[in-house]
Amino acid sequence: MTVSPTDWLLLIGSVFAAVVGVELVRRLLLKAGRTWDFIGHLVRRCTWPGFAVAAVVAFNAAFTPNMVSRSAEPLVERFMGVITIAVVTWLVIQAAYAVTDLVLDQLERVEEDNRRARRTRTQIALVRRVAAAVIIVIAFGAALFSFPEVRALGAGLLASAGIFGAIIGIAAQSTIGNMIAGLQLVFSDALRLDDVVVVNGEWGRIEELTLTYVVVRSWDERRLVFPVSFFTQNPFENWTRHGSRVIGHVYIRVDWSVPVPELREELHRFIKDHPLWDQKDWTLQVTDVLPNGLVELRALMSAADSASVWDLKADAREHLVAYLRANHPHALPRFRVESSSYGAFADSGPGGWPKDPRGARDQRGGQNPA
Repeated sequence: MTVSPTDWLLLIGSVFAAVVGVELVRRLLLKAGRTWDFIGHLVRRCTWPGFAVAAVVAFNAAFTPNMVSRSAEPLVERFMGVITIAVVTWLVIQAAYAVTDLVLDQLERVEEDNRRARRTRTQIALVRRVAAAVIIVIAFGAALFSFPEVRALGAGLLASAGIFGAIIGIAAQSTIGNMIAGLQLVFSDALRLDDVVVVNGEWGRIEELTLTYVVVRSWDERRLVFPVSFFTQNPFENWTRHGSRVIGHVYIRVDWSVPVPELREELHRFIKDHPLWDQKDWTLQVTDVLPNGLVELRALMSAADSASVWDLKADAREHLVAYLRANHPHALPRFRVESSSYGAFADSGPGGWPKDPRGARDQRGGQNPA
């Protein structure tokens, strides 16, 4: 069999022309993408799949059986059939992602109180992953059935599908349960992307939510990966379930002599001009009397979200400590000790040791120099 060089040149030229044509279309769409957001997402997602599809389609159109030997012809046709299914599947998935990217971008622009937007984002992200998985499975099946040997086994496989499905179900019981738990979490609105949660004592945000696992980004940038079933079988805290507003508290333990009303006024003067306070809740109360001669004060203050309330608490704690040290040093924590031999601690001399003009021994073990 003689193969004309013209056939190969035509084949290469067809593939090259198809790629150049896709590039020209891409550049035209980039200009249109400045006006329409959807076009921009489509170009970003579908550029490389478009090149691949154009090249494969051009190759199939220009390829003729006499270009290879008769023994190699079936192999080439099957190989190109599988490649065609693969690149078309890639293009379809990326196009579907481009459509959902437009919706997700619109939802990300929602500013405060974005609970409904985050719920929709979570559901769309999960649904498109499920859709992509289904498309890939269908494409894989189509690729397999392009082989005559597999088609011949199809009837036998269908006949044993019940037994085979039962075996797979038992073997993958935990995986299937995890997937069902993921769907339950997403569509019951129990967990959303960017939710603030406390899991196993760790504070963080939901960074990724799939059918099988959940990624929590902790405050120190660690990633905690949990199986989805963990959230359906164990309790966890969701600080943004119905809103992001949080009330924070600061505990301060001071001496009984602390002027509580004055400290309360100082707290109000501090937070009323603080940019992180949401101008709603605040208070300062005596919450406990401790057995070591101290009282416990609790300052409450609210903020728009958990990150803001953390910074507000730290600032308020620092301010109250500095205020007490500068204006009421007598109210700083101290322990009172009364000795039957030397009298009350209030009558102590320098360094906290009792004054004893009668030459009593120093409590450190030596003779009092007086």
